[in-house]
Amino acid sequence: MATKAILLVNLGSPDSYEVQDVKKYLNEFLMDEKVIDIPYLPRLLLVKGIIVPFRSPKSAAKYKSIWTSNGSPLIHHTRQLTALVAKQLDIPAYMCMRYANPDPESVLKEIHIEHPDLKELVVLPLYAHYAMSSYETALVHVKNAYSKGNYAFKFHAVPPFYEHPAYINSLSESIRPFLKNEYDHLLFSYHGIPERHIKKTDITHSHCLMQADCCNQNSKAHFYCYKHQVKETSRLVAKQLHLPADKHSFSFQSRLGQDKWLKPYTAGLLKEMPAKGIKKLLIVCPSFVSDCLETLEEINIEGRELFMEAGGESFELIPCLNTNPEWIKTISVLYNEVS
Repeated sequence: MATKAILLVNLGSPDSYEVQDVKKYLNEFLMDEKVIDIPYLPRLLLVKGIIVPFRSPKSAAKYKSIWTSNGSPLIHHTRQLTALVAKQLDIPAYMCMRYANPDPESVLKEIHIEHPDLKELVVLPLYAHYAMSSYETALVHVKNAYSKGNYAFKFHAVPPFYEHPAYINSLSESIRPFLKNEYDHLLFSYHGIPERHIKKTDITHSHCLMQADCCNQNSKAHFYCYKHQVKETSRLVAKQLHLPADKHSFSFQSRLGQDKWLKPYTAGLLKEMPAKGIKKLLIVCPSFVSDCLETLEEINIEGRELFMEAGGESFELIPCLNTNPEWIKTISVLYNEVS
């Protein structure tokens, strides 16, 4: 009987692209207090009264545009990854989602039933960078389900791995083949977050977005600073790939609402780049380890259209790590470091 297992935690996806399923998913996602961090009643009115009713049909059409015979790309890639990780580590591997199915509570029960002698469960949130709306909420969600079950096995979590050499290597090597083609620029497009989230997770309460050039000053705030971490990932990958300074940059996508979010915005850059001589673009989305709506639709469909209509000549989306062999090796390294 197995005594160790690993649980991979991803974002999640609607059960289908039908409006009703998308509405259910968006309600759960946007009602998360770590995503829209305002008091409950205003959040309830905003999400259920305004955002979801108007957004659901549009989002359903977007999900439909990327849906495959295997269903949701994110779920399919995560399922494949889980099977390959089990083979690589030679231990039981499971997956759950922060939103929708499969949910942590049911998966933890499944683990307990299938492996009653389990001593240790390593939980890996599939987010390289710390943010309250991604890594933190995923881990808290699983911890809450774990605490309800009174399980005998120990719970260990893999910390954010944005600068881990194994991760930097797997991300770099996934990009390298695309650099063989002629290109003008490589854009690292990260999921955006509101500036207030950066300030909320600053444990010093005096550093992030309050000090000049804060990301380049040493501070313990960096362990929880999403902006610093994405900048480090970009810098380390660029260093490993020997990218000239003028041939790469980073930006933030997926803005919601009118609040101040981290800049520069990906959509704005895609409109501006051709006029600045960047006609052949490579783009990679390191916030996501599995291709999903934000990469396949927002970037590869909407983003491509913005860039090409502005005068671009070629636009190539570099796939997420998905089931890349180097990524599977990275997960093995991360597991062994906490197990």
